[in-house]
Amino acid sequence: METLLLDAETVEDNAPMGPLVDAVEAAFAAYERGDATMPPKSYVDLPQYDGDFRSMPAYLDAGDWDAAGVKWVNSHPHNRERHGLPTVMGTMIYSDPETAVPLAIMDGTTLTTRRTGAAAAVATDHLAVEGASSLGLVGAGVQARAQLEAIATVRPIETVVVADADAERAAALVDAVRDRFDARAGSVAEAAACDVVSTTTPVRSPVVDTVGDRTHVNAVGADAPGKHELADDLLAAAKLVVDDREQCTHSGEINVPYGAGRLTDDDVHAELGAVVTGAATGRTPEDGVTVFDSTGLAIQDVAAAHVVYERAAAAGAGTSVDLLGLTRESA
Repeated sequence: METLLLDAETVEDNAPMGPLVDAVEAAFAAYERGDATMPPKSYVDLPQYDGDFRSMPAYLDAGDWDAAGVKWVNSHPHNRERHGLPTVMGTMIYSDPETAVPLAIMDGTTLTTRRTGAAAAVATDHLAVEGASSLGLVGAGVQARAQLEAIATVRPIETVVVADADAERAAALVDAVRDRFDARAGSVAEAAACDVVSTTTPVRSPVVDTVGDRTHVNAVGADAPGKHELADDLLAAAKLVVDDREQCTHSGEINVPYGAGRLTDDDVHAELGAVVTGAATGRTPEDGVTVFDSTGLAIQDVAAAHVVYERAAAAGAGTSVDLLGLTRESA
């Protein structure tokens, strides 16, 4: 059996948001049911290079399919200025759970972008008002585009308001999507007044103080201790759903107020898996503001890799290599 090598373009071509959202939702359900194994993310610190490596392994059984894999990803904040390279680069190894054969090695950076958008779409589907038609994007980078593409698969988004400290970047995103949406650049307050808001900034001091009375917020930007996009009062008053309690209290949107004692375990309504399976409520008529704290889980990577591999293999995409020399051994 050969291994498929899938570059960034091939991953993008074989990661349509509809199937990704379905697969990521199935992964959250499997995790809640106990049908997933996901050891804690491990770190290899490299202070001599001002960076680190992280490994994210997981296995999940979604019922109709099961999958396993590990993402190897770095964070080297000075890469661009020193070497002309991205700060974050990821590689995904996707394996057959039954035989352990590596079915694919694929670009994990594009995969991460796509699955993060898909996770927000799952949360939006369960927590946003049914007819949500406006989306505010606080931050106009690559992840903002993924958020828009994904959320538009679960809600009838018509209006998009983009807020970014870099006016040129906000304008570029507006230009890129205005053929499908009524899109415009605006202030953070204008974006935050939309039916759904996705925040994707790396800030360490909150930039969103208030939102609409029944707004759903996907808090995506906080992925390390000290990062914090939403005001504490907003979080405390909202129906708060997290992807993983331990990870979110350590490095998610709630990590700062939780560490300071301004939020406690009682303020967290549920993990998203519990909402997906019905073990906890999603949006109810009585709910006002809802917040999803998204840190990113290995089960999402594996679910997304499953979609990419199955589609790429069926289409004959990628490059096949006899990585393990199995063809030579059987000859």
